Amino acid sequence: MTRMQSYTIGQAARLLGVSPDTARRWADAGRVTTHRDDAGRRLIDGRDLAAFSVELAKAGGGEEDTTHTSVRNAFPGIVTAIKLGDVAAQVEIQAGPHRLVSLLTREAVEELGLEVGMEATARVKSTNVHIDRI
Repeated sequence: MTRMQSYTIGQAARLLGVSPDTARRWADAGRVTTHRDDAGRRLIDGRDLAAFSVELAKAGGGEEDTTHTSVRNAFPGIVTAIKLGDVAAQVEIQAGPHRLVSLLTREAVEELGLEVGMEATARVKSTNVHIDRI
């Protein structure tokens, strides 16, 4: 089993579509739990960030007025849910205010090592969504 990924405040801000200052304020206010690594950096566990990103999207997004775009149809985000069947799987990614759902094979999810809380990019072409592990 792989170790749970953690994110710095800057990485979390990029995934949430806000500035690092906004992410820092949310952490200071206790809206998202952080811990310190051996170097003293503040980190957010991937599962905590995934849950917070879903909560934030349901509440209407961040505090900043930003333009969201799908440059080259790539949506970097965080995996918020995985539903595995015998053959197929459903993967949800929260990319800023965008929730993307992809249906793919269970084998593909296992080969990519996808887990809730890890960073991933959803790529959209026509009506298909492809997941790239970062």
